Amino acid sequence: MLFALAALLALLGILNEPDRARRLLLVAACDTVVALVALLLPWPRSRPHAPALVGLAGFAVLGMSTWSFGGVAAGTGPFLVLLYAWAALHFPRWILLAYAVPATLAYLVPLIITGQPPLILGSAAILMPIALAVALLIEAQARHLRDDRERLARIERWRSAMINTLAHDVRSPLSAVQFVLDELRDDATGMEATMLDGALRQVARISRLADALLDVQRIDSSGELRLDRQEYPAAALARDALSYLHPDEQSAIEVEVDPELTICVDKQRFEQILLNLLTNAMRYGAPPVMIRISRDGDVDRLEVRDHGPGIPETLRSSLFGQFAVGGPEGVGLGLWIVRQLAGAHGGSAAAEHRDPGVAMVVTFPVVAGP
Repeated sequence: MLFALAALLALLGILNEPDRARRLLLVAACDTVVALVALLLPWPRSRPHAPALVGLAGFAVLGMSTWSFGGVAAGTGPFLVLLYAWAALHFPRWILLAYAVPATLAYLVPLIITGQPPLILGSAAILMPIALAVALLIEAQARHLRDDRERLARIERWRSAMINTLAHDVRSPLSAVQFVLDELRDDATGMEATMLDGALRQVARISRLADALLDVQRIDSSGELRLDRQEYPAAALARDALSYLHPDEQSAIEVEVDPELTICVDKQRFEQILLNLLTNAMRYGAPPVMIRISRDGDVDRLEVRDHGPGIPETLRSSLFGQFAVGGPEGVGLGLWIVRQLAGAHGGSAAAEHRDPGVAMVVTFPVVAGP
């Protein structure tokens, strides 16, 4: 882009300097050739610093430009600094230092050829150190940014490996625990059966948390989730999700669902959305917590409302972000997963103000079938 711009300016210069039209056309042609070389050569297959050679060609063209304008370096100086800035963004400092000699020659030689006075020749003593200093500052900042990016990439790889390991290591022993509890439940009665049912619910809940961790990794790595959407009665979906909660928690929840309403969703993901919203409502809000599932035009709406203090204004913009609203009781993944799962269904998730409290609303587009 830099040399394409230089070519255009050389062509425009013909309007002001028609006497030098041939020289300016030559400069424009050289700029265009350098631009095409920089654009078309297969740089990824070459050595890492091979594109720096384009800079050497650039200095030569800048010198030709100064000569074409009769020794006027008003345009050469800014482009020389820009060329240095480009190099600083992409190459190590030793290349910038190596550029000093060809850049100085590109600036001085045409001035000497055109017989410029010593005062103008002396401007190189100001321009070249400034160009090099600017380039070294840019290179230092670019190097720090690259180092930070590499460090973040290493942290991300470690986080991904940790999530995968944790999720898989949790699920393996859970399978054994669930098998034992199922065997004991077959012969249990009375209070023992109630206690085992509660234990099985919590095992299922931990298993779902492990699935949620894997969901985080899948979303981060591929940006999408596979869904198994089917038609389900909305009331049965809500009832099945509530079965994972403790009876005392269930008693604080009111459900308002049209018994005739059916919605097309991935059952496991829908239950995950609802449980995450209920957990948030009971943790940060106040009873009663209300579940409402309804159809509004071409979308089905899941609404979970609490009667607590609401959401502080400072949290509204980041409420559904990853790790955005964590604390002593959570890490801030619940609402982020809700939004991702809603988006996988083609819907959305939002927080709506209520007086008192807040309603978390998730929409699912109405579809004709699975």
